[in-house]
Amino acid sequence: MNVILETTVPHNTGWSGEVEKGQVVRLTGTTTIDFIAFDATNIRERFDQARTKVYNKKIMIGEGDKIMSRSNKHMMTIIENSWTGGTHDLQKGMCSASRFQLAKAEGKLNEYYNLEITEVPDHGCWENLTEAMKPYGVAPEDLPSPFNLFQHMDIDGKAGTMEHTQIRPTKPEHVDFLCEMDLIIAFSACPDMAAIGGGKEVTVTVFEL
Repeated sequence: MNVILETTVPHNTGWSGEVEKGQVVRLTGTTTIDFIAFDATNIRERFDQARTKVYNKKIMIGEGDKIMSRSNKHMMTIIENSWTGGTHDLQKGMCSASRFQLAKAEGKLNEYYNLEITEVPDHGCWENLTEAMKPYGVAPEDLPSPFNLFQHMDIDGKAGTMEHTQIRPTKPEHVDFLCEMDLIIAFSACPDMAAIGGGKEVTVTVFEL
């Protein structure tokens, strides 16, 4: 493969960049990655959780499934998913300082994360993605809910309840996305408070097959 770009992003920071139709984006890590995408020719056209779930007819997606925009444009295709130990999340939004502080004030940190937590970060994926998308003029309130890679959730289909788990890759795993159009992509290396040991760094690789 012809590698165009490769960089490692520290935990609890964000990254954004431009990719072209036909290129492949590989995200590698052992931690939750909050991933979003935008049409490079129309920044208002962006990844949509609901459209993606409806098109693929499932709430958990993987290899062979399509990433869809809010107006049902086919943005990307997942062509490889090396992680077999869990699923990727399409239900939740992104963490943020205000969410951490609210949960702390309500005494729900341990309930949300299933861990004994006393200290919370001063920022999270919301702030990381806000900073990453500033060069493209995207306001914080216009960030779409993300595709949360390597965030395995326990979901009760009848009760509709969701619970964080500590299930994460035990070694670096990757997800490969084939770009079906020119895109602006961004992700946050989540602080991942639900994981034992917290968040870790993430590597992004852009290449041509």
